[in-house]
Amino acid sequence: MLLRHLGDITVHRIVESDEPNFDPLAFFPQTQPSDWEPYKGWLQPHPLSPVVGYLTLVIQSFLVRTRHHTILIDTCVGDGKTRAGGIIPQSWNQMTGGVFLKNLEAAGARAEEIDFVMCTHLHSDHVGWNTRLMNGRWVPTFPNAKYIMSRRDLEHSQAVHQTRPLNQLIDSVLPVVEAGQAVLVSSDYALDDNVWLEPTPGHTPDHFSVRLASNGSSAVVTGDIIHAPVQCMQPQWLPVADFDPALATRTRRSFLERHCDKNTLICATHFPSPSFGHLRQHADAFEFIADA
Repeated sequence: MLLRHLGDITVHRIVESDEPNFDPLAFFPQTQPSDWEPYKGWLQPHPLSPVVGYLTLVIQSFLVRTRHHTILIDTCVGDGKTRAGGIIPQSWNQMTGGVFLKNLEAAGARAEEIDFVMCTHLHSDHVGWNTRLMNGRWVPTFPNAKYIMSRRDLEHSQAVHQTRPLNQLIDSVLPVVEAGQAVLVSSDYALDDNVWLEPTPGHTPDHFSVRLASNGSSAVVTGDIIHAPVQCMQPQWLPVADFDPALATRTRRSFLERHCDKNTLICATHFPSPSFGHLRQHADAFEFIADA
């Protein structure tokens, strides 16, 4: 399922990759193989591959069309980007083929038609298609768009970059800023009554999720406040990339409590297909019920 209707809004998944790509014990380094055993029955065959034992974290964006705007939430890994080190999959390095842009056009949107790009945070798998290489320079992929990003996250990334170079800052963020297309905001920003930000800090200092509402229907695009369905059952499981693990854990549980047992459509950025679903209370934890 790639498309959902939400009142007058449409939400379309733009998938860049959907394959087993992360070692679960490396991604959640505090876990042991025995921690996963109770969940293998419903994690296999997807998102935990029984063949290679790897987690599938879908790399995708959400194309949102309202009556007034065409919006892209996050922009995946991107082509031609140097991505290596740590737990980053080898397949992310120097990707080619333009799969993302082809899928965007298949959804009926050309790059020139995007009004806003909303970056939930500035990690490499969320900003890659912010830019593309033209005549040896990284330039904004979406020439008519304003790129909404957290000022605090940008300042944090720039500070980290002074001691540990961040390739995504160089090739996918700063060119947008230099082009004058960045709109630096705090995480309580609202675009209008249909689209606004929900502060969900912890994964990065000022990470945000994106709320959508129209004609009594509502949804939220998670970003990286939660990565895998197993974290609904185990909110305290910490992904290796969380900036402030204690804060991220509190934020994740608060998010799950706030949106469970309601009609809010959860657009789970990294959850396996169909990625759309709802949260339900499950004993003292939660469960993600994927849409059929």
